[in-house]
Amino acid sequence: MKRDREKEKLLNAIIYFCQNTKYCYKLKLMKLLYYLDFWHFKETGRSVTGNTYLAWDMGPVPPNVYKELSSNKNDFEEYLFIEEEIYDEINDKKRTIIIPKKEFNEKIFTKRELELVKKISEIFRDAKAKDMTDATHLRNAPWDRTIKNKGVNVEIDYMLALDDEVNSLTPQIVKDKIELDNENRELLDNL
Repeated sequence: MKRDREKEKLLNAIIYFCQNTKYCYKLKLMKLLYYLDFWHFKETGRSVTGNTYLAWDMGPVPPNVYKELSSNKNDFEEYLFIEEEIYDEINDKKRTIIIPKKEFNEKIFTKRELELVKKISEIFRDAKAKDMTDATHLRNAPWDRTIKNKGVNVEIDYMLALDDEVNSLTPQIVKDKIELDNENRELLDNL
């Protein structure tokens, strides 16, 4: 049940980002989803979509989403039209165009999640993926720390999103929340 809800949040976040930002091709979308999940985790101890992110050369990527957007048959086709477009024939450069098939459902999100989706869209509305790549590669950001300490293609630990900013939870509070969530899930499973 939780995975279905997270998937629905993921698809609706994609729909919103595609409808409310310019240049929302696959690479930019990966970065928007990263900001959504890591920013929300920093403030609440939970991601929005449940995605796992890997530290790829071009930045943080949720491989499950990347795979779905790259395959001919995908689980997203009910929600999204996905097409490859050549935009530079000389260098054979392609981009993935993502067009929503369904209307955005804001009711699937909590108030905080919805505000964050909108805020991220506003911040990066006119940004191109290249600009966002620079932002996700900042020194000591979760991607950078993962690349430096563990290498490429390694999972980025959500705990790296925590910092000394006012809106950030402490690592201990997050660990306590995760433990409580696991206990609650176990109790619900036993009912």
